[in-house]
Amino acid sequence: MEIRVGFEITYAAVQPTPMVIMLNIHPSRQADIIGRETVVAEPDVPIRFYHDGFGNVCGRLMAPAGGVTLKGSALVRDSGLPDEVMPDARQIPIEQLPNEVLLYLMPSRYCETDKLTDIAWSLFAKTEPGWNRVAAITAFVHQHVIFGYEHAHHMKSAHDVYEQKTGVCRDFAHLAVALCRCMGIPARYCTGYMGDIGIPAEPFPMDFSGWFQAWLSGQWFTFDARHNTPRIGRILMATGRDAADVALSTSFGRMELKKFVVVSEEVGGADVVKAG
Repeated sequence: MEIRVGFEITYAAVQPTPMVIMLNIHPSRQADIIGRETVVAEPDVPIRFYHDGFGNVCGRLMAPAGGVTLKGSALVRDSGLPDEVMPDARQIPIEQLPNEVLLYLMPSRYCETDKLTDIAWSLFAKTEPGWNRVAAITAFVHQHVIFGYEHAHHMKSAHDVYEQKTGVCRDFAHLAVALCRCMGIPARYCTGYMGDIGIPAEPFPMDFSGWFQAWLSGQWFTFDARHNTPRIGRILMATGRDAADVALSTSFGRMELKKFVVVSEEVGGADVVKAG
């Protein structure tokens, strides 16, 4: 299967404004890119790319006065298989975890484990450790939280989501990540493309999607608390402790979002193009 992905995002700015963007496909999927991925700015200002501490591809640029349009596109080869399911995957005792995954047990800006630990243990103490426990957490969040773009707020935390029972995909992921960490399971936030491939088209504008990964049996497995079902065509862009680590753009000055279009479509299939 081949999937075409891309975006066009326009920001207005009163004065020249430094920016950091995280709009490239994740290095783990670089071998799947057919040809060349492009990420450019209009007007044509230089973008200096680098890798952050989580291994994500980031870009630095100076948006000129008046603003900037960021455009990206890529053709990606995909297996066409849904997310992997491995019910026998084990929960690794904390004392045996690799050093590099320990930070995914720690509290972070949007995942306050200290506020949710008692709740997590009251809900999941009797679940089987490992895959079944993560699946139970995923199912709980899926049932507990109502999706709606009107519920989005950039300051909403996992504890807020638990109490308010509403949110967007990043909120579903934050609550699931926090609950996993409370139960001793390393979990990290993910963002990327996920079009309506293999399912009926959803009645929402296309957006970048948020999901999470849990560390089981020595590797990262994908879970999605919003949809709670394996999906086809998920293309990872970035991972981090939570959404604060994987912001699509960070501006060091006032900017206003003017246009936001995301595309993820199967080439030769039932194309899905949505604009936000």
